[in-house]
This record gives sequence, C-alpha cells and structure tokens, in this order.
Amino acid sequence: MATSILRSSLRLSSNTRNATVYFRSMSSQRDIDPSRLEFHPIATPKPLPEVSKLKFGHTFTDHMLTIPWAQESGWGVPKIQPYGPLALDPSCTVLHYAQTIFEGMKAYRHDDGRVTLFRPDMNMKRMNTSAKRIALPTFDGTALLELIKQLIRTDKHWIPTAPGHSLYVRPTLIGTQKAIGVGPPNEALLFVILSPVGPYYPDGFKPVSLFGTTEYVRAAPGGTGAYKLGVNYAPGILPQKEAAKQGYAQNLWLHGPEHYLTEVGTMNMFVVFRKENGGLELVTPPLDGMILPGVTRDSVLTLAREHAQGKIALPGLPTGLELTVTERPVKMSEVRDAAKEGRLVELFGSGTAAVISPVDKIGYLGEDILIPTGEDGMGPVSRAVWTELSGRQTGVIESDWSVVIA
Repeated sequence: MATSILRSSLRLSSNTRNATVYFRSMSSQRDIDPSRLEFHPIATPKPLPEVSKLKFGHTFTDHMLTIPWAQESGWGVPKIQPYGPLALDPSCTVLHYAQTIFEGMKAYRHDDGRVTLFRPDMNMKRMNTSAKRIALPTFDGTALLELIKQLIRTDKHWIPTAPGHSLYVRPTLIGTQKAIGVGPPNEALLFVILSPVGPYYPDGFKPVSLFGTTEYVRAAPGGTGAYKLGVNYAPGILPQKEAAKQGYAQNLWLHGPEHYLTEVGTMNMFVVFRKENGGLELVTPPLDGMILPGVTRDSVLTLAREHAQGKIALPGLPTGLELTVTERPVKMSEVRDAAKEGRLVELFGSGTAAVISPVDKIGYLGEDILIPTGEDGMGPVSRAVWTELSGRQTGVIESDWSVVIA
C-alpha cells in the first residue's frame, strides 16, 4: 500500500514538474512580433463575388494570416499569404482531441471610406482566455490585432459597399503536435481568414422559434461553456436537427432540473419582463462558467445600463421609462408564467453574426409559449439597442468602440 502511494506521489510530482517546466518555457518564449511579418501576395487575385449571392461563411478573400508556434522557440514568423489549404499531419492533436479555439468579429466599411473593427480588444482577450483553458499557447493580443489589421488592409476591397454588409474575421488557433496523446502540444498554428458577408436578415428581421430542450445540455458547471472552443459546437448539431424536425429554428439550452435558461443556439440570450410599476427589466443569465462572455452581450448590457443611468438615450425608448438591467438566473417557469400573465415583453439572442435575433415562440414541455414582437419583428428594447449598436458598428454613430484600421 505504501509503495503504491509512493509511486502515485512520484508520478504526480513528475507531472507537476513537467507542467511547471512547460509553462515556464512558454513565459520565456518569443511572442508574436508584427515587425517580422512576411507578405506573399497571391499571383492571380480572385474575382469579387456578387453581393446578392453572398452566403454567410462560404466565400473567402485572397489572403490569410498564419503564425506558427513551437514550444522551444515560441511564436514564429507571421505570414500573409494566399488563402489555401493547410498541411496537417494525420496525427495532429487538433484532429484527435479537438484542441482548437476561434473568434469571430467584423470589419465595417463606413460611408466616408474608413474601415473599422468593432471592439476587437475584447476578442483578443477572450481568445487568450480560451487558449489557456485547453493548454494552447497564449500571445500578445495587441500584436496579433496589428497583424489582423494588416491582413484586412490587404483585402479591404473585398468589403462590400452595400448597406448592412461587412467582412467577417475568423482567427483560429489549433494544436498541431505530430503525436497521438492527450497533453499540451509542442506545436500550434494560429491563422486568420476573412469572409465578406451580407446582413443576417436581408429582408428585415424575422423572429425565430426555439425548442426548449430538456434532453441535451450545452454546458455544465466546471466545464468549457465560457470559452470559445471548437468542441463546444459540434455536440449542438444533433439537438439542432431534432429541433428542426419539430418545426423550430434553434435550441433554447436549458440547464438542471429547474430548467434554467442559458443560451439560444450559439448566441447569448436576453429576456424583457414588465414590472408591476410599468417599468421594464432586461435580464440575461450571469457569467457563471457556463455562459460565453459575448462581445455583443457586453455591448447590449453596457448600452442598456447607460440608458438606465441617463448617460445616453437609446432611440425609441422613452427617457422616463424605468429600465432595470439584471444579470441573474432565469427559469423557464418564470418565462412561462410571465407570458400567461402578460408580463413577457420580448426575448432575443445576441451574437456577432446576427447582432440581435428576436424570438416569437418557445416550444416547452409540449406547449408553445408565445412571445410578443412588433410589426418589424423586434421588441421595444431589442429595437432600441440594435439601432444604437448597428449605428456604432457602421459609423453612423461615432464611438470609441470602433477601431479605425484603414
């Protein structure tokens, strides 16, 4: 028995030493350095796509950014090179253990010709947090952002000039160690690709229906729900297919026997209740480790709180209207009861792709909970927030959230 304990102790001590050496070596490595950037232009640029035929995430620009990483030397030479396939060994850890993270943000072309990114510092911070969670190398977010800006400058002519269009930016980091085994990789690759996209709702807002799934969960306490990992998304495909079979557009992820609301599809979610005094309460689940800290989520909360504090006036919301902004748990029973009593004002999702996605119906335990929407498909709070938010993104409203890159 004592021998077994000693062996276990030695193994634990060895693993601890290895982990300590790994993280110590990471701290002394070369970080991402924009001054080392190499530019390899495409020989024959592709023709620009027809704006009317753009499908989200299906068209990509001429160039991409790649930055390799190795445990011994750190971050290697950044390259802007022609968009094309990656060469990966069949044993790469990303292919076997889903060692991958990603981000999503948009670049916008303003009427005056400027090109901006919307709050990209938050994406860089979240990407580092995600990398650390699955033992991928972290990096200088400011340095990576400078390289992303250069990539966008290179392909800025791909940003459509039509209203509501933008350039979707997808930074991705994968483990590329050429060995089968679960552990921190000794090699990784960071790459960034760009995709011109149109408005999520080209013909105006169309409220979506949700299926309140009680059979599957998106995330659990202590898991990885708060990180933007590739492994979080594939398990949602089957529940999404099953929701579609029942006539619903997305899943409403519920948690626990109490059926707490967490997220809507791949978006954060908000509920608006009417209070007894006639005021409104905007509610979203708290960042409890299961909820992804979305950039759009934070933007919605910030704008709503500033309106409630009288710092700004959101378009369409009466300045005298009492608006309470709350981050707290919400049960499906509360939503159902509010709907029956006429206190449910609206429910909507938020995310980079759609920005705001209104909901008009939730299928829950065999019944449909109907949610009010306006003639334009939106509710009073989501409409006001979307107007302000989209105005800041497109430059109609000046804001320090928009970072000029070209």
